This record gives sequence, C-alpha cells and structure tokens, in this order.
Amino acid sequence: MKKTFLLVAITACVCTSCTKNLSITGTVENVQSGTIYLQKFDNKMYRLLDSAKIKDGKFKFSKQVTLPELYALTLDTTQGSYLLFLDEQPVTVKFDAADYFRNTVVTGSKLQDLFIAFKKDVPEEVDGFIKANPSSLVSAYVLYRHYAYRLSPEKIQSNIELLDKSLWETPYVKVLQELILTLQNVAIGQTAPDFVLNDVNSNPVKFSDHWGKGYILLDFWASWCGPCRRENPNVVNTFNTYKDKGFIVFGVSLDNDKESWLKAIEKDNLTWTHVSDLAHWNSAAAKLYGVRAIPSNLLIDKNGTIVARNIRGEELGNTLKEIFNDQK
Repeated sequence: MKKTFLLVAITACVCTSCTKNLSITGTVENVQSGTIYLQKFDNKMYRLLDSAKIKDGKFKFSKQVTLPELYALTLDTTQGSYLLFLDEQPVTVKFDAADYFRNTVVTGSKLQDLFIAFKKDVPEEVDGFIKANPSSLVSAYVLYRHYAYRLSPEKIQSNIELLDKSLWETPYVKVLQELILTLQNVAIGQTAPDFVLNDVNSNPVKFSDHWGKGYILLDFWASWCGPCRRENPNVVNTFNTYKDKGFIVFGVSLDNDKESWLKAIEKDNLTWTHVSDLAHWNSAAAKLYGVRAIPSNLLIDKNGTIVARNIRGEELGNTLKEIFNDQK
C-alpha cells in the first residue's frame, strides 16, 4: 500500500483556554494537489474548522483557535482523522494516513507526547495516571473518553477531584459533571426517563407506550458500530426465545445516515421497534440515559423500573431465563 506522509510545522502562543492564532505550514509527501482539513474534536465527533489547498505538495493554515486543546488533521473528512493535542510549542507532524495513522510521528507537543505514551500502555484504572498528571488536559480527556462510560457516578466524581481545578472548566469535565447527575437518575431501581423519537417511517414514537407489556430491553446501537453489529445476533436470538413471554426490544440508533440505519436493520434481521433522531453522539435519548459508549442497554420491567444495565451475551440470556422461570 502506498504511504502518504505529511510534514507539518505548528507554532502557537498559548495560555490556559485562550484563543490564539494558530499558524500551520506543512508539506504532503507524494501528494502534489488536493485539500487538507483542520478539525476540532467535539463530543466524539469532528467539526470542520478550516481547509487548505495543497499546492506543489505544500499548504498553510492561519486560524484563531482555543489552546491548549484537542484537534485533528485529515486528508478526507469522510474517513479517519488523527487526533492532535496542541499546546504552546512549535510542532512537527509526520503524518502517515495508512494503517490508521499507526506510523504518524509528532514532535514538539508535550501534551501529544503524554497522549501517545498513554495509548501505548493504557492502564486498567485511570486514577494513577491522573495523579501523575493532574494538570494535563490529557488526563481530563482520557477520563472523559476512555473511562467514564464504565465508571459509577461516585468513581467519576472521585477522579474529577484528582484533577487540578484549572481543568474543571474544560468541556470534558463539564460533560462528566452532567453525566454524574444523569447516571444517578438512570440507576437500577429508578424509573426509566421517557422520550419521543421518530421511527423508521418518520412517525413519532413514545417510549413509555411500550411499557406494561413485559420486560423491555432499551438497546442503544448504530450501524457503524462494529461491537453493536457483532452483538445483534445474540439480541435477535434472545428476542426470539422470549418474545412470546413478554420480552420486547426497543432500539435507539446513534446513526446520522438514515439509509445506513435502515440497511443495518434489514441485514441484521432486527424485527422490533426502532427509533432515532439521526444525531450521532448528539442523540437526545443517549444523553438522557448517560450513554457514552455503544452497544449499551437497560432492562426495564413492566412498571418502567430499571432492573439491569449493560447486560450482553450470555448474561442477557441468563438474566431473562431467571426472570421468566421465576414467573412460572
């Protein structure tokens, strides 16, 4: 496979959460013309900030941005992007778009150095990493992105308190503070929050209208989510086993493309109610339930009470077997 390399020189003057002019110049090896894109990482998605034409293998950016912060570079906005922490130091990037940016090398950014070190040896628990780097934006980001989805509200709070207070106003910590309250509201034993979203025919569907018929699995997934698609056969088998006993599945998709969503439903033989606002990670239902990673689910009884969360594979089948055996 032909490899593409991008050499970038980045210079910026930075203070905590300041807007500064970011000057980026660079060259793209083996690419004489085209477009390169600067993106902002925003709620697990990439927001386009600027583009520059590649001419004779060279390009230049001049953009007011917030620093220090997390950005991304890409040659194709429909494909993957390379995450790049920018701070006040000049940065050089050897950008290799092949093999998921595996061979990309960044020099000059201490934040990026720390992020790369984290990715090479991801710890099981995040508290030790935060204690070693309490003032680093990287610590706030990895807590938000790599750990919060599987932590209890109490554990999220204790890790936030390990961070330097200068990071508490970052978007990452603010999201986590909101998430703590949300997770408390959707804990086991709580009444499931109600919502209305459109189904595959663009008709509004109220979630609570499905209560009272039996146990319902509120299933968050997306067509682009590999682990979701691999779990779908298990959900189908479980649904077929227990649907005559009152088991229901209610699918909420985090897709942003309706055609992809509909094709996945058909291909995976998901013969239950599906809804989506096609808002990707800005899904209103996902935010309501504190969903930060998919696949994710909640098991809800006929009274609308949450009885389990994130049960998959054999655990899902065993839980339902126990429930319906007890009802005999």
